[in-house]
Amino acid sequence: MPVSRSLPEPAPGSSGTRLGRLLPGLVTAAAAVAAAFVLHGLVPALPAMTLAVVLGVLAANLPGASTWTGGRARPGLDFAGKHLMRAGIVVLGLKVSIMDVLHLGWLALVMIVAVVAASFGGTYAISRLFRLPPVTSLLVATGFSICGASAIGAVAAVRRIRHADTVLPVALVTLCGTLAIGVLPLLAHPLGLSAAVFGAWTGASVHDVGQVVATAQTAGTAALAIAVVVKLTRVLLLAPVAAMAGAHHRVRARDLGAADGTKSKMPPVVPLFVVGFMAMVALRSTGWLPSPWLEAGATLQDILLGAALFGLGSAVRIRTLLHTGGQALLAALASWLLIAVLGLGAAFLIAG
Repeated sequence: MPVSRSLPEPAPGSSGTRLGRLLPGLVTAAAAVAAAFVLHGLVPALPAMTLAVVLGVLAANLPGASTWTGGRARPGLDFAGKHLMRAGIVVLGLKVSIMDVLHLGWLALVMIVAVVAASFGGTYAISRLFRLPPVTSLLVATGFSICGASAIGAVAAVRRIRHADTVLPVALVTLCGTLAIGVLPLLAHPLGLSAAVFGAWTGASVHDVGQVVATAQTAGTAALAIAVVVKLTRVLLLAPVAAMAGAHHRVRARDLGAADGTKSKMPPVVPLFVVGFMAMVALRSTGWLPSPWLEAGATLQDILLGAALFGLGSAVRIRTLLHTGGQALLAALASWLLIAVLGLGAAFLIAG
């Protein structure tokens, strides 16, 4: 008679064991992204990415759900917040066309770069003034000045910043970006802004791409068109900023190693996912990709970033945030006001 043999159990640390640990969190994130898309369909003014963060925060703080997200689902949610974020940044490159950026003209490009630089420096200074830690200040400045949570994830990766330290900056950038959706359209008429100027203002000052779309579309298609191009020009600056952050971290790591006589593995100047982002920008700029492919890429990017943002949101404990994040909230609001003023000045020069 044949002898039956049972399959061997997966060894600790094997792919089967790892997948089993990650799967509950990944399934939870997928369900949350689906819910965010449904809610966005019902209320188009609310970006799906913002809803993903909000659902994550709710899941982290509601009884029952918090036990799940803080327990069995935690490994998968942390994986989503880190690795799916990087994958989403790569696919984000498919939204950026160098040709669209160049069509803005040299003055507009100079103004956008100047706004990003001034926003970054000003936000970092404000954050330090409010006594936020240097790491938090760096991530807040990056997210506010470039492209929200995507930029925070990119710089956190190149600087080897802990995943837990990205939670507060992501919460702040999401809060202030959502605030812009409600406030900026109310100011368009009192300020006497044309559709083009309002669109340029939105693209130059609102943090996340989805939030830019939600804000600019209130003024019509003309505002939306220029807002998206200005915003994606800011997104393009993610690559050089990440490269500079990586180079600075590499020099610092080398100096620390020389000081204590140790040799540690040097971090890459430009991480692979940033290279992937630029490759996608180059591919989009060739014009070879048909519209269905670009639409599929946009959907994939939303799914990846939505899952990542839900994962990050699910680590936000409101009670802890209220005790430790008061100074951070004031710094974020001051930074939001600074960027709004800088962006408005640039908008008049770009489209006035």
